[in-house]
Amino acid sequence: MVSLSTTPFFPLTAQKTSPSSTRFQPKNNNANPFFNNKHSKDPTNFVCACIAPPRNNFNTQDSSAIQFNGSSKSEQLSTVRNHEDDSDVLIECRDVYKSFGEKKILNGVSFKIRHGEAVGIIGPSGTGKSTILKIIAGLLAPDKGEVYIRGRKRGGLISDDEISGLRIGLVFQSAALFDSLTVRENVGFLLYEHSRMPEEQISELIKETLAAVGLKGVEERLPSELSGGMKKRVALARSIICDTTKDSIEPEVLLYDEPTAGLDPIASTVVEDLIRSVHIKGRDALGKPGNITSYVVVTHQHSTIKRAIDRLLFLHKGQLVWEGMTHEFTTSTNPIVQQFASGSLDGPIKY
Repeated sequence: MVSLSTTPFFPLTAQKTSPSSTRFQPKNNNANPFFNNKHSKDPTNFVCACIAPPRNNFNTQDSSAIQFNGSSKSEQLSTVRNHEDDSDVLIECRDVYKSFGEKKILNGVSFKIRHGEAVGIIGPSGTGKSTILKIIAGLLAPDKGEVYIRGRKRGGLISDDEISGLRIGLVFQSAALFDSLTVRENVGFLLYEHSRMPEEQISELIKETLAAVGLKGVEERLPSELSGGMKKRVALARSIICDTTKDSIEPEVLLYDEPTAGLDPIASTVVEDLIRSVHIKGRDALGKPGNITSYVVVTHQHSTIKRAIDRLLFLHKGQLVWEGMTHEFTTSTNPIVQQFASGSLDGPIKY
């Protein structure tokens, strides 16, 4: 599982399955330890997921924005909207703490991700945004606090518990495609390794998935032959492809860790629109409804906040200091949020 921490848009939900033979070999097996699992006594099937939020609930009367008294300190949050029914909660973090050595990263973070939401996690660098994503994905275990997946407590890492009912995918900052594999082999990696689908059916599904993210005729290219934006789209395709022969497909939540990092403004817009399009409220490049139930985006980019996110969570010094709808971000009276939104050097955030 450690090697997954360098692979963006890669499926993370573990499910037990029977061993299956490898249908293709990378040019350099040593560089890709995932190919060595076919002789494992306990093979694991990784599945990925993602989602986008509704765009129409933006009026201030139905807002979950929090009001602050102007203090730069973290304040006790109490949402305006009172959800008595938590049946739509997919993921919940309760009072999560995490430290690395003596450095405290998360200091009692609590929030919920509901069905159909598009949530953004923002804040200064080093405040625990990527760490909370990895805890949600099950790649890190919290030192203290609890993570609930569809109401069921996950006790440790993803490999320690077998919790069904929700697939979770994590998209890292870099595309992290397998350099020795073609685009087809990268996108279809999960199906080639852990499904019983015929190769012809997998190839057709790969073409459809690539077309859904706006890519055609690139199946036999290597990652080195792709631009940065194309690599991001290939990685997204790899994260959303799934075995269509299964009797039922679980809801999917996709976690994006700075998906537009390193891209120019136009390429960023393409990726931001793709994030929306694969959500259940959107439509992909083929005009088909998306299949991602909810998604969470960690970002510093204002364009990503405006185009791909509906509700924001602001982390500062390991604590949740503000949350609200996207349109309230630039009008907040919280000095921490104001400084982050304006990019001012004057304010409570210091480097």
